[in-house]
Amino acid sequence: MTPPSLQQRFASESRCFGCGPANDRGLRIASREDDGGLVADWTPEPHHEAFEGVLNGGIVGTLLDCRSNWAAAIHLMRASGAAAPLSCVTADYSVRLLRPTPTDGPVRLRARVVESSADRATVEATIEAGGRTTATCRGTFVAVAPGHPAFGRW
Repeated sequence: MTPPSLQQRFASESRCFGCGPANDRGLRIASREDDGGLVADWTPEPHHEAFEGVLNGGIVGTLLDCRSNWAAAIHLMRASGAAAPLSCVTADYSVRLLRPTPTDGPVRLRARVVESSADRATVEATIEAGGRTTATCRGTFVAVAPGHPAFGRW
């Protein structure tokens, strides 16, 4: 039996468009820890396409942003000794579209922290399809405190 994803374990009621298990219209990306980072496999559907056979660039950005945010939250949780992921927000991120991302099969998302401090992490992420990297991302994700609108929204 497959162990529950990080989202199922820590955010089962989340409505996040990218990863929320409770969002019937979202992407429902399910991550697991792997080799010092996060990995997720996700299969596009025709309504995710920019045109036939090619994933929409906005969906590409969402996949990378959401995966990177989770990588930061899990890393900061582990570094601080917290029992649950810290609530993080995207401070900045930059996506490079290297080639079209095909929609004829699953894509693999990878994200890992490359720098961090007590309340923020810089993450690098990739999308792979058909054995090739189709997009990359680098971004900064910041843990927020009580009083911030995103605090406790997992």
